[in-house]
Amino acid sequence: MKRNILFLMIVFSMVLFSACATPTPQVLVETVEVEKAVEAAKPVEIAATPAPRPTPLPDVAAADVLPMAATSRPDRLIVKNADLQLTVEDTDIAIDRLTQVVGDVGGYIISSRVWYQAWLDVNYKYASMTLGVPVDQFEAAMRRLRALALTVDDERAGGQDVTDEYVDLQSRLRNLETTRDRIRTFLEQAQTVEEALRVNEELKAVEAEIETVQGRMNYLFDRASYSTISVQLSPKLPAPPPEPTPTPTPLPEPWDAGRVAADASATLASILRALAELAIWLGIVVLPIVLPPVALIVFIRYWLKHKKA
Repeated sequence: MKRNILFLMIVFSMVLFSACATPTPQVLVETVEVEKAVEAAKPVEIAATPAPRPTPLPDVAAADVLPMAATSRPDRLIVKNADLQLTVEDTDIAIDRLTQVVGDVGGYIISSRVWYQAWLDVNYKYASMTLGVPVDQFEAAMRRLRALALTVDDERAGGQDVTDEYVDLQSRLRNLETTRDRIRTFLEQAQTVEEALRVNEELKAVEAEIETVQGRMNYLFDRASYSTISVQLSPKLPAPPPEPTPTPTPLPEPWDAGRVAADASATLASILRALAELAIWLGIVVLPIVLPPVALIVFIRYWLKHKKA
């Protein structure tokens, strides 16, 4: 019996010693976290002064502040734009093919406009469309759009590097977020209603500026991811019919004595030339035929007259 009691006392002592031993690392961590939470919960007295200026943070990776879910982007953000003026055989067919091209390259139609213009008493259809295409499909889309046209009347393309602006906006966003977090801390520590209202106004102003910066970053990122192509479609117009050449109306010529004298001299020369030609004809053609009979008649009459005498 005594041995059993002694054994129980030894076991009880071992259990008591284990309970009083040093706590495990997990217990230590939980204890430290509780102590920190208690320390943070103590009220801190702050002075009624404006929020301090944010201290610039060191640079971080670009993926940490991307405005969208994307985690990578090109080294440079280039906003590409292009304008095309195309003459097509049929505007309706060209619109259908253009829509097909946009779908094939994974783009979308931003805006479109259709109107009619009269030509030679016939209304012809025109169209203007603005397209958004992925930046890596920009050149392929341009080639396929050119293939839709009979002629490319005008083509302009350009790009704008917005990388520097985007990086500046990233830095500005980080500073604004730091300032916002500090103002929220001041708002939690405000002890009067006046202090809370004043800090809340500052918080609203900073949050509004953060939204503006984020909106601009989203716009630049989207514009660099999708290029904009403006296309104007014009139908092929028939050539106008040739206009008849007007008949000129003769104008009365002024009287000119020199011209009249020249005309008279020319007329006289023509008459003299005609008389000379007539005399030549008479001497060569008429006289050989007419002269012998006339001479015979004159000789007979002369002979008869002398015979009677």
